[in-house]
Amino acid sequence: MSELRSQYTVSELNTQIRHLLENSLSDIWVTGEISNFHHHPSSGHMYFTLKDGRGEMRCVMFRGANQFLKFMPNEGMEVRVYGSVTIYEQRGQVQFKVSKMEPAGLGDLFKAFEALKLSLASEGLFDSEHKKTIPKFPSTIGVVTSSSGAALRDILNVLERRAPHVNVIVRSAKVQGNGSALDISKAIIEFNEFKNVDIIIVGRGGGSIEDLWAFNEEMVARSYFESTIPIVSAVGHETDFTIADFVADFRAPTPSAAAEIACIPSEIIHSQFSNLEQNLIRNLLGKIEQIWVRIDYLENRINLQQPHKKIQRQIEKLKQYHQRILNGISLSFSHLNGKVIAGEKQLINLGPKQVMDRGYSIAYNQLGEIIRNSSDIKIDETFTLKTGHGSLDAQKISNHSTP
Repeated sequence: MSELRSQYTVSELNTQIRHLLENSLSDIWVTGEISNFHHHPSSGHMYFTLKDGRGEMRCVMFRGANQFLKFMPNEGMEVRVYGSVTIYEQRGQVQFKVSKMEPAGLGDLFKAFEALKLSLASEGLFDSEHKKTIPKFPSTIGVVTSSSGAALRDILNVLERRAPHVNVIVRSAKVQGNGSALDISKAIIEFNEFKNVDIIIVGRGGGSIEDLWAFNEEMVARSYFESTIPIVSAVGHETDFTIADFVADFRAPTPSAAAEIACIPSEIIHSQFSNLEQNLIRNLLGKIEQIWVRIDYLENRINLQQPHKKIQRQIEKLKQYHQRILNGISLSFSHLNGKVIAGEKQLINLGPKQVMDRGYSIAYNQLGEIIRNSSDIKIDETFTLKTGHGSLDAQKISNHSTP
């Protein structure tokens, strides 16, 4: 230890105090409640106050130390910190530089947390390949949370503002205390049985590790994993992590953020539908234009080939063939008519009257029957001879044979 002097500059005094503190109050454990917690986003350092009922101490846990924490500290958490008392020389502020941190009085819970986390991870419950896709346009959203909690009001307010067209079904459940894990699991199972929602938001507001412990229970984790409906986990604040968060299809930092993730604002949907409609119209007009281009091409091709002229030529040929057939039929009828007339004349000339006009006669017996042979009548029998211009009676006087 450096020798004490009677006179110092401010910086020298702060340095001397730092040496005294670090040499006398190093490698010690301190228990207290976290308040004013701040995790610097760029440096990664953690700044907070550790307090009890009678006092408080500023604390800092640099990034090199806090990156190995198995949990995320948050406001109001009782912790045990290990480190050294020192002074921030530029401001002369006494602070506790933390190198280790663990929950105070919750060692068994965190051991159980880590054990279950390792077990479920080895089974693959946290693997990304099992994560279900969150639907972009859900029509109905299921919510599992306490009906009296602020989380429900936050979720409903966001959904009403962003997506009033979306239906919401709330399944009230205990989210803290005895029986809460079973109630949360039953709610998820019920939504899966009824299949009446497109997505499930499960969540609650922030709290201590004891308050959030239902979401670290194995039955809740497995109900998340076995759900066929995508689940968005929204437990506590952004710094709160539970086993359920690792299993969920999507982890939202807060209930309000879960509602924003679960739905797309109505104005964006209307804009997308408007863009889709315009794209559809453009595509249809493009298709119609292509069809007209094709029609013009075919019309030009048809005009070049001039099929109507080919058809006209075939029609002319058919007309010629038709005329030839008619001429042939007419000629045939003419020839046939001449033969008919000649035949008629021959028949007329061969008729009985025409024959008798030429000097022939027909003999009839007394019964009026034609005598075809001279032996048909007897000698002295009378008969009638019919000529072309009259008739006369005659008598057979003898038989003469035909020479």
